[in-house]
Amino acid sequence: MSSSSGSQIFHEATDITWHASQVTRAHREKLLDQRGALLWLTGLSGSGKSTVAFRVEHALIERGCVAYVLDGDNVRHGLNSNLGFSADDRAENIRRIGEVGKLFVDAGLITLSSFVSPYRADRDQVRALLAEDQFFEIYVNTPLEICEQRDPKGLYKRARAGEIPNFTGISDPYEEPQAPELELKTDTVTIDEAARQVICLLEQHGKINPAK
Repeated sequence: MSSSSGSQIFHEATDITWHASQVTRAHREKLLDQRGALLWLTGLSGSGKSTVAFRVEHALIERGCVAYVLDGDNVRHGLNSNLGFSADDRAENIRRIGEVGKLFVDAGLITLSSFVSPYRADRDQVRALLAEDQFFEIYVNTPLEICEQRDPKGLYKRARAGEIPNFTGISDPYEEPQAPELELKTDTVTIDEAARQVICLLEQHGKINPAK
């Protein structure tokens, strides 16, 4: 089966064989003294996803943990630079990041993915790639009006003017998570408090050791 995305056509690979490593995820996690996890931050543009994700990454590194942020804008500069913002391209964008996240989890990393990821089915597809205790959906629940007031990139203004088609929250829908592992309301808590809630989630699920 092949699928088209923009001007690109993606074909399924054939004649390939999976090569098993002699090093397991458990080996890597023991070395790192942490357990791999994919924290999936979803929410409207301007909700604070990336700000929270990078704050958590910094806090974890300060504690001696190994963490990495996969940011929606950043990956579109490279890995996903050939994708637009149609429903099909958004799905392919999330599929690719889900697969990258799965590899990072296997490497034993605490991985934070910051993507609008507006469609529930796409997020559920990523969840299905990982074991139950490896994927954590974090809903950065910030009201649209607050996101528009912030508008750090000027995108809402352009979307309202009709300059950006398929813009989530304006001309495209956002499907809220039904049962996220964590909900952050960045209109009522500080970024530092939101980051602490994420770190507490990791501690509660045994992904990192409690702070001493």
